[in-house]
Amino acid sequence: MSQASRTRPSGNSTALSEAYDTALLDLDGVVYAGGQAIDHAVEALGTARDGGMHLAYVTNNALRTPAAVAEHLTELGVPAEPADVITSAQAVARLVADQLPAGARVLVIGGEGLRVALRERGLEPVESADDDPVAVVQGYGGPDMAWGRFAEASYAINRGLPWFASNTDLTIPGARGIAPGNGAAVEVVRIATGAEPQVAGKPLPPMHRETVLRTGAERPLVVGDRLDTDIEGAFNGGVDSLLVLTGVTDAAQLVAAVPEHRPTYIDADLRGLLTGQPEVARTGEAYACGDWRAFVRGGELVLEGDGDALDGLRALCGAAWSQAGEGACALDAGKAVARLGL
Repeated sequence: MSQASRTRPSGNSTALSEAYDTALLDLDGVVYAGGQAIDHAVEALGTARDGGMHLAYVTNNALRTPAAVAEHLTELGVPAEPADVITSAQAVARLVADQLPAGARVLVIGGEGLRVALRERGLEPVESADDDPVAVVQGYGGPDMAWGRFAEASYAINRGLPWFASNTDLTIPGARGIAPGNGAAVEVVRIATGAEPQVAGKPLPPMHRETVLRTGAERPLVVGDRLDTDIEGAFNGGVDSLLVLTGVTDAAQLVAAVPEHRPTYIDADLRGLLTGQPEVARTGEAYACGDWRAFVRGGELVLEGDGDALDGLRALCGAAWSQAGEGACALDAGKAVARLGL
């Protein structure tokens, strides 16, 4: 990732679907929410695919198998094969298999996606701490996961077994709003055991490794809605990223982002794949994008101009990130962000 993309959003005169060979797309909050396609996602992905861009779906949600995810995407109008889907269950299964002998028993706290991924790596999933497991693997088990599963994990971990987690996303977006994610469940077990899991999912290296191995992408673009997983994962992997505002990240959080959470590009939704990105240019003490100018005055971020709200947000990020440098922006951006209505 270039230094410029850490101090202001980057411009690109070429459509992103042409500038990059592979889109590494998050699912929840990007392609769908609560099982339903997000507005414009189906059409935008279809156009990008028809133009030659390879679409790969990279999710921290370990609940479903790649086959189930691909089937769901296809039903939504986004044709996909199981090989197009990379999950944190696959990443954590490889992490476990690298440390345990073939055939090792592993206590699974999670859904079918995790069990299938472990079997693919030659490991044997079990359901009880009394089934002689040699490790514990925890992944998202859905909103109806029984509390007793966390107790089962705690029994095994408190006996000294190593603990692995597919991911630690605290929240997950759904049709009715934001719900607790696997990270919240991991915290329950952490409190009960005092232990720390080895984590595989975004933004950590095991997930990036899994994605590269399975896609073979040469010029990948990470597309996500979360700063602390999707965008940080791209930063850690040294690749460019596109943040879409259809999930958990809002404009205020983006303006305040630390360097590892600053995306290369910003757009409202997946239609951003089909266009270039306007340049954010520094003019004196201000940052300009489109018809907007953003600058710092008296400890406050100020936004002047009118036009496309996204251009205003890009200008604000340029001013805020430049001022913050290697830290988080501590300037008051409330009034400026409110003007955009995002």
